[in-house]
Amino acid sequence: MPTQTLGVTYKYSHTVGRGEASGTGFSYPVAMARGEDETMYVLCRSYEGRPDSMRITMCTIDSEYIGEFAKGAPARNEAPYPDAMVWPTGIALDHDGQVYVVDDWLNSVRIFSADGEPVGSWGTTGSGDGELKGPSGICFDGDGNLLIVDSGNNRVQKFTKDGQYVSQFGSGGSGDGEFNMAWGITVDNAGDIYVADWRNDRIQKFSAGGQFLRQFGSSGTGDGQLNRPTDVAVDADGIVYVCDWGSDRVQVFDPDGGFLTGMVGDSEVSKWGQAKLDANPDMWKEREIAQGLDREKLFWGPMGIEVDEEGRVFVVESSRNRIQVYRKVDPFFVGMYDGGRL
Repeated sequence: MPTQTLGVTYKYSHTVGRGEASGTGFSYPVAMARGEDETMYVLCRSYEGRPDSMRITMCTIDSEYIGEFAKGAPARNEAPYPDAMVWPTGIALDHDGQVYVVDDWLNSVRIFSADGEPVGSWGTTGSGDGELKGPSGICFDGDGNLLIVDSGNNRVQKFTKDGQYVSQFGSGGSGDGEFNMAWGITVDNAGDIYVADWRNDRIQKFSAGGQFLRQFGSSGTGDGQLNRPTDVAVDADGIVYVCDWGSDRVQVFDPDGGFLTGMVGDSEVSKWGQAKLDANPDMWKEREIAQGLDREKLFWGPMGIEVDEEGRVFVVESSRNRIQVYRKVDPFFVGMYDGGRL
């Protein structure tokens, strides 16, 4: 059934992904970015023991596989090669379609063309102006500058896209404008900045210039409470979506930070999953006798969240190696979509 509240309805559309070390699947995806022509760039962080499956997967929203790049990782005691990633954490696209990835081990930004060719990199380890320590979330503001959550330094830094330091805001703590291991970041249509303050269990909102505006959320598992939020997104109507990672759910807030509703997952088998099962009929038989398959539909480890201009909501599930797609629809039209993909 659709999730509906206060005139806002969210209906599950479909799932993209499955667990694979390469090709048509993901390996511990942590973030995604929307490109042109329905293209998605999915950042696969992979696991400690499988650096070969770290990569950026290109596919369409409807599960058409395009390719992958930046695959594998160097040994940590080796000099990184041009497209190297060790612990990638965030991904963003500029207006030209170039791909920017922030890495919290290399303390750098890696840049690729829209087709995945290495373009360059920048970043210096440290705590001074323009230096990075464990960066996580990344996004572009309306002026084309890059905002990076400098998590280890408890601040947000602004750079030009070629790496020139511009400004910063934030410090360590739990007061207004202070952070404790912040993670995700986004910018709304008005230019205001939202940060998922991970260990403080809240979302903070700032002006484009970095002035504190408000906060919402508190520690807990009830409605409107947060348990280690990892990412935040804002749609064209100012509605705020939060990956409540520790509680395996997404929470939705109004523009003033008031709780609206929550989602816990509705996934069905993805196209890629269906293809693999069809190629292995015994796996279908095993599923028919397996216990507890209802749990598959639920979120597990939601790490990243994005929204687009069409009202689609994309939830990146690291632990289930997939993306669940929802659409925000007018409640009047909900019945028209029953039984079909949105």
